[in-house]
Amino acid sequence: MQRFNTTAIVLARTDYGEADRILTLLTPCQGKLKAIAKGVRKSKSKLAGGIELFSVSEISYIVGRSDINTLISTRLVKHYGSIVKDLNRTALAYDTIKLINKTTEDQPEEAYFNLLRQGFEALDSPNINLDLINSWFSAQLLKLAGHSPNLTFEKNGQKLIVGQKYDFDYEAMVFYPGKTYNSDQIKFLRLIFSNNKLEILQKIQNLEGLVKETQSLVRLAVQTSAHA
Repeated sequence: MQRFNTTAIVLARTDYGEADRILTLLTPCQGKLKAIAKGVRKSKSKLAGGIELFSVSEISYIVGRSDINTLISTRLVKHYGSIVKDLNRTALAYDTIKLINKTTEDQPEEAYFNLLRQGFEALDSPNINLDLINSWFSAQLLKLAGHSPNLTFEKNGQKLIVGQKYDFDYEAMVFYPGKTYNSDQIKFLRLIFSNNKLEILQKIQNLEGLVKETQSLVRLAVQTSAHA
């Protein structure tokens, strides 16, 4: 039997039988894996401590005959324990793993793993605005999926004009002249779709207002792209 070692993040888990659990795992180089952790729900299980939610772990597994592999060892590398101390951050952490699981195929690129780990790191820090994390994570996910909005040119191909207000076409992912979004809000969207770190974005003037004014656009863009 082939044995493999990899780094992994738990995306989903389902109880199976009396003491087992089937896991969906995201890895940097081997995509998404399904694996059974036998006896993991028993109090003396050696596997349980290494496959906590909101954690990065090292795992070893044996490739199964079906699409479900068998975990044989786990080691916790980093547990983002501060997340579960806040109900809102816990809820968003659940949302992020569900969204990654829903929007990725069986062989997602390593960038998805790195994005989820960065999301956990941000959620683990109480100093980073929660709504900013939500919008930033969604923006980066859109970017990875190749569905970034056009933040430079409007629908007719003309360059966006400072001082002009715009509305947004979710099907075409582009702005057109309207009444909803101003230049500051569009500039903020450019920043969260860029490679700027959250610690830098946290310092933006009028951050809370800009996040609230643009979060519906990012959320609806994610929903539209998921059904594309």
